Amino acid sequence: MIHPTAIVDPLARIPASCRIGPYCTVAAGVEMGENCELVSHVVMGGPTRIGNNNRIFPFAAIGIEPQDLKYKGESTRLEIGDRNVIREYVTISRGTPGGGGLTRVGSHVLIMAYTHIAHDCVIGDHVILANAATLGGHITVEDWAVVGALCPVHQFVRIGAHSYIGGGTTITQDVLPFSLTSAERDTHAFGLNKVGLERRGFSRERIRKIHHAYKVLLASKLNTSQGLAKLKAEPDRGEDVEMLIRFVETAQRGVIK
Repeated sequence: MIHPTAIVDPLARIPASCRIGPYCTVAAGVEMGENCELVSHVVMGGPTRIGNNNRIFPFAAIGIEPQDLKYKGESTRLEIGDRNVIREYVTISRGTPGGGGLTRVGSHVLIMAYTHIAHDCVIGDHVILANAATLGGHITVEDWAVVGALCPVHQFVRIGAHSYIGGGTTITQDVLPFSLTSAERDTHAFGLNKVGLERRGFSRERIRKIHHAYKVLLASKLNTSQGLAKLKAEPDRGEDVEMLIRFVETAQRGVIK
């Protein structure tokens, strides 16, 4: 299932169930899981390991050297999970020694055309990165987050679980879990990603508790420290609000409110 025009290094590990299309280049150090497909013109550098049932579209460059002037050719890695779709012209860099040496993409992720994932990023499961989303180095995108088209994201930012970022939004601080964040006028959180939570099976009670926490943090007269203290004092806040509290408390760049 390897097209005769493809160039595959003998040291690459490719199961017989994989399909390598025309004009692909697969380097030494690449390890692919079962039933993966490189449609055509895909470049894969190594060391890179991808799981099962991944599909990579033309002109994507996966596991390439990081765009970091401090990188001097060290052996760093890219790891990708299962059942991901990586569309045209996507670039995903390996890690750097200063960032732990590893870039990681989870499973069930849709990475749309022209997206860039820089060195040492950690992408969770069920994430959507829309066309031309641009992630600087050392970024964490948590599970079920959606990054809209044409969104530049600053280095070291965290994007919280179940959040939704509108297209064309510049992100320079952490994005709160469960939030709708957009740059209609200036970048701020508009409130709760209620539709997304309902689609993922969140109960009315879970959504009510998260919505209450958002009112305390974003719509009350309390500052962030006071809002967190109020939420901590509530005995039945639930695990979602606990996650939100931990996210805010551990923010290094501040959060978008």
